[in-house]
Amino acid sequence: MSHTSLAPPLIVNKTLRVGNAHGLQLLDHEFLIRYPLENVTVNAAEKLNTLDLCNDVVIEEATIDQLQNYMSEGKLTSVQLTACYINRVFQVEGFINPVLQLNPDALLIAKKTDAERAAGHVRGRLHGIPFLIKDNIASKDRLQTTAGSLALVGSIVPRDAFVVSQLRKAGAVLMGKATLSEWADIRSNVYSEGYSATGGQARSSYNLTVNPGGSSSGSATAVANNVVPFALGTETDGSVINPAERNAIVGIKPTVGLTSRAGVVPESIHQDTVGTFGRTVRDAVYALNAIHGIDSRDNYTFAQVGKTPPEGYAVSLSNRTVLRGAKFGLPWQSFWVRTDPEQQSILLELVHLIRDAGAVIINNTEITDYQTLISPDGWNWDYGSTRGRPNESEYTYVKVDFYNNLQAYLSELKNTTIRSVADVVQFNNDHAYAEGAQPNLNPAFASGQDGLLASLATNGEMNETYWQALSFCQSSTRRGIDDALHHSKFGEVDALLVPPDVGQTYQIAAQAGYPMITIPAGVHSKSGMPFGLALKGTAFAEAGLVKYASAIEDLQMVSGTQYRRTRPRWLGLGVDNVPVDTQCFGC
Repeated sequence: MSHTSLAPPLIVNKTLRVGNAHGLQLLDHEFLIRYPLENVTVNAAEKLNTLDLCNDVVIEEATIDQLQNYMSEGKLTSVQLTACYINRVFQVEGFINPVLQLNPDALLIAKKTDAERAAGHVRGRLHGIPFLIKDNIASKDRLQTTAGSLALVGSIVPRDAFVVSQLRKAGAVLMGKATLSEWADIRSNVYSEGYSATGGQARSSYNLTVNPGGSSSGSATAVANNVVPFALGTETDGSVINPAERNAIVGIKPTVGLTSRAGVVPESIHQDTVGTFGRTVRDAVYALNAIHGIDSRDNYTFAQVGKTPPEGYAVSLSNRTVLRGAKFGLPWQSFWVRTDPEQQSILLELVHLIRDAGAVIINNTEITDYQTLISPDGWNWDYGSTRGRPNESEYTYVKVDFYNNLQAYLSELKNTTIRSVADVVQFNNDHAYAEGAQPNLNPAFASGQDGLLASLATNGEMNETYWQALSFCQSSTRRGIDDALHHSKFGEVDALLVPPDVGQTYQIAAQAGYPMITIPAGVHSKSGMPFGLALKGTAFAEAGLVKYASAIEDLQMVSGTQYRRTRPRWLGLGVDNVPVDTQCFGC
């Protein structure tokens, strides 16, 4: 999400747990407020970008296909690969803090996948591949699921989240839990993106002094920095797309109902979705292939029946040749005018490259009623109330959903007394500094726990205003996007191309429950922070978005353009981890 964000000092005395075949070893690391490298240099950045050889194999920037080839050729085992990625965690953890917990059983899981491979049984492209999940996704193992809150420490989940069980079936190795914005950002309205009481502050290696993007911050920074090949995040409004584009990786935010939310700490049943991160479109798609599907514990997933490719989404992966004749719309007045000049210029260079590859670019494919729907002042999920119409505000129903949905989630937990939003608020009051119960008490939570209090004040009542707001936001954004996809003069376009650093792009998609994919597109010269180019479509349009996102990615690689994924520069490496400026590139 994109609330006003400040970054606090990094938490100290954090314990990472590392499993091995002989038992559990606890490694305590006290992360100092000042980092070892006082001044960023090219050599320092190169050193932090460089991974040690893994059994004499280069795994730096390796794709899932390359890793599978190494393992099938006997050059690498899953145990070796997992151990190398765990080593990478400790190489970067004190700087960017992407991992909240390491799975003490990770190497044992990897060992089992190696045994299966030796016996001739390889489950698929993810067999033996380590991954991380955001710490609001449940795993029934020795990892905890806290959503970043001390209130849930020690609680026991009833089962794996559906998406986790799907990845286990695919043979992937759960290496741990990623850091995140506490309670996926709903707890406060002015806060530090990527901070939680249990995990501390995640940071972007592109510029350690600015907002890393969130709320799936650690998932994104881990993938961006070769800690794992892929990771899972969750999105209610921007929490996959935003950190992906701010860390120069691919993020797929699926249609609500394509991926099950069962076992995920909820925010809003109407907008929550589980998405994937990868350094390439293909890697992110492999993860999506594994986790999507119908789940009896999430009735929203039944909406996908007959709307998903039976052979999965990997078959839609393509190359630049499919761009010839493709049609893309630019919602110029809706979104593009809101980009800063440098970013707009770079993104238009990419659009021209796409056009030169044979695509048809249609300008001014606007979101219907964008003047009403889209905030002129950046991301604002209470924009309806800003206009004096709370019955047209996303925040009106999300804060009610959180009250009710969280209560349902908490009811299944064991070993905890936390059963409601009220219990969380009281826990925070009882641990006021650590959890920032009042404004400015903890520098991470400048507005205290005002988001939780706003939810508590609703008492979960789904009144007339609630239903009006839900109906307005869903119907108007769905109509708006669908109209933009069906241009009155030029006919249907294959996707909308949008600048995802403009938070309103993913906000409109979030309210509609529609999918987006962002791919790396460039780096701002002043801040050093990346930004993306995103494709947006209608419900269950993932196959088409995958087709064209992978084609544009291929075009970037073949053309040699500089406007693609680049490695981090580690700006601000020697700066104290103290509150930072806002998210804007020009800061």
